[in-house]
Amino acid sequence: MRMTPLTIRRFAAACALAIVAICAMGLRAQRADAAGYQIPGHAELMFLIRRQFRSHRPPPPYEVYTVSRSQMTDYGYPDPLGTYSWHVWCRTYDDACLEREEFALGAHGPLTFKRPQYDIADDPGPPTADIFQPAPARPPTVNDIPTPEPTGPLPKTIAAIRVLGEFDYDVKSATIENGLLRVVLVPRRDPERNRLREIFVDPRSYEVQRIIAHDRLFVEGDKNSPYPTTFTIDFGNVDGHPVMTKIHGVVGGGYSGDGQTVDFTFTDIAFPSSLPAWYFDPRTYAAHVNDAPL
Repeated sequence: MRMTPLTIRRFAAACALAIVAICAMGLRAQRADAAGYQIPGHAELMFLIRRQFRSHRPPPPYEVYTVSRSQMTDYGYPDPLGTYSWHVWCRTYDDACLEREEFALGAHGPLTFKRPQYDIADDPGPPTADIFQPAPARPPTVNDIPTPEPTGPLPKTIAAIRVLGEFDYDVKSATIENGLLRVVLVPRRDPERNRLREIFVDPRSYEVQRIIAHDRLFVEGDKNSPYPTTFTIDFGNVDGHPVMTKIHGVVGGGYSGDGQTVDFTFTDIAFPSSLPAWYFDPRTYAAHVNDAPL
């Protein structure tokens, strides 16, 4: 087919109009799916999500919960050694916790002192953990006392300057999916410590509903340990506080042992007004065997 210069110009203009129409249709469809919601710019979006999550912090002074773990063997059968439940009593300002294992027939294990965290050689916790806190730079011990989060009222405001900046993550994409705002993140630095990979939030309130985070599986005696693990963590709400309720973990890095997938559930979450001080002093446990909590 022969085309004159005028025909070529008309054809190019028609193509341009078609592309604009298609883009507009896609934009309208996205807006319709989001019920008119406009996704903020990336820097403002992370500011809003952090601000909303941190508005609930610090958590209440005391926290109790039950954490249950289940996994399969490498042959695909339930793993009795990797399936168990612990009841936990925590003092949140220093992460000091009294823990007792709960056995299937109603018996309870000995009193155990721990400071649960994520990305360490132990089960994750507590449910009110700060998702924006970097993983430990080195393996912690129970003697390592974390810096307490700030408490009390804010000082009087004289003036306010709103600065939008994000130091830990770049936003790769932000889309509305199944009624939630899905934010895909890329760590700007130190991806082993900056653990977040995706955040799902309510697009109106920016309350966190789910996160996908990097973690690690530590296997004693395995020269290839630790193994990279992906945690999908669901959130709920207890007494106005966001809490983690379920974790589904998938171990990568060529790991082939028991527990290639693992699940944790947090139940019986509560925030008592007080707990006995001896719960958080393991040196006194022997003197309280008869009045230990169940």
